[in-house]
Amino acid sequence: MVVHLYGRACWSEELEKTARKHNLKIIEDNAQAAGAVWCGDDSGSAVAGSGRCGADAGSLLPGTAVRRTGSLGDAAGNSFYPGKNLGALGDAGAVTTNSDELAGVIRALANYGSTKKYVNDYQGLNSRLDEIQAAALRVKLPRLDQDNQYRRLVADYYHRHINNPGIILPRSDTGAGITVNPGHVWHLFVVRHAERDRLQRYLAENEIQTLIHYPLPPHKQQAYRGWAGLSFPLTEQIHREVLSLPVSQVMEENEYLKVIEIINNFR
Repeated sequence: MVVHLYGRACWSEELEKTARKHNLKIIEDNAQAAGAVWCGDDSGSAVAGSGRCGADAGSLLPGTAVRRTGSLGDAAGNSFYPGKNLGALGDAGAVTTNSDELAGVIRALANYGSTKKYVNDYQGLNSRLDEIQAAALRVKLPRLDQDNQYRRLVADYYHRHINNPGIILPRSDTGAGITVNPGHVWHLFVVRHAERDRLQRYLAENEIQTLIHYPLPPHKQQAYRGWAGLSFPLTEQIHREVLSLPVSQVMEENEYLKVIEIINNFR
């Protein structure tokens, strides 16, 4: 299972080779990366962020294969929660797959386990995407690449203008740069600071809302209390320091300029 965390495509040709070698299925968590692109040449070599693949996937060199996250593995879970890059009006989601057999099973499971009305093949549930959510998503889908590109512009501006020495910025990838890298759609812009909680309070006092993705590492969760005695210093440090700044396709220039000004003044 691979997670395209914060909007960045997590993929490699080595992953695919390993799956084939051991006859494994690859499941994607694509909840945060709708519209992200993975580029590779015809030999399977990855070239995302190398300059061969433009942000609109329109500047590809001959022989370059382009695939979207959500279509890379055998199946993918997608979230359309309103705060996502492609958001519905309420809770919504979908599974994508290139397997007709799997698609049929998933449709049945989401429909009371039924492929024929009142006949249940599985112990299913009621998990259908309702028509209102689908209608909203259908309107927004054609704008997804445009919206994601705006997010890249905001992320790029953050990278170029946040100059507080205590702030650790997220990696912007190598090579071509943020605005022309289709492999990252910047669902979240996550910085780090040694005094994260004080920084968050300071930003709140200046009317800038932030969130922590995520406050507790998995081995400290009650659900995995059997791992509580393990020590992962780097993981624990990251969870103490991460803070998500506002980033959105509906942010106005004066809003992200304010974020930069306020955060640069933090001492």
